[in-house]
Amino acid sequence: MGRPRLTADVDITAEIRFERLDNFLEAMKRQGFKLRFDDREFVNRTRVFPFLHDRTGVPLDVVLAGPGLEEEFLDRAINVQFEGTAVPVISPEDLIVTKVLAGRSKDIEDVRGVLRERAESLDISRIRGTLRLLEEALAQSDLLVVFETELEKLR
Repeated sequence: MGRPRLTADVDITAEIRFERLDNFLEAMKRQGFKLRFDDREFVNRTRVFPFLHDRTGVPLDVVLAGPGLEEEFLDRAINVQFEGTAVPVISPEDLIVTKVLAGRSKDIEDVRGVLRERAESLDISRIRGTLRLLEEALAQSDLLVVFETELEKLR
């Protein structure tokens, strides 16, 4: 929702009921995806299924949405047309939040890109509010500072 950049993998978040996980894994297999490693402890701990697409070799991480923030992100997803198909993608505001939370240099560069491309249309108060909630939940105080620093650099 900002500036495209080449990435090594694709990350998606999906709401999948526990009782449907085996069906989901079988459907992924039929579509040419295999697990990069089959470690249920890893999946239980991280809520991530690490797939690899056989034909293209592209890694795909499927994150199982949990209650709370991820559900909100899914509710606020924006449909984007891709080759005639509506694909729900994370809102620019929520993308900024996830990138600030990840905090790697490439993530902060992504924050800068979204701010440059969309600054006039962003709901800055929603970004600030979500970052404040995350700071409280995680008992850290640096997320809002990172965002405000990048916002100030843009001005």
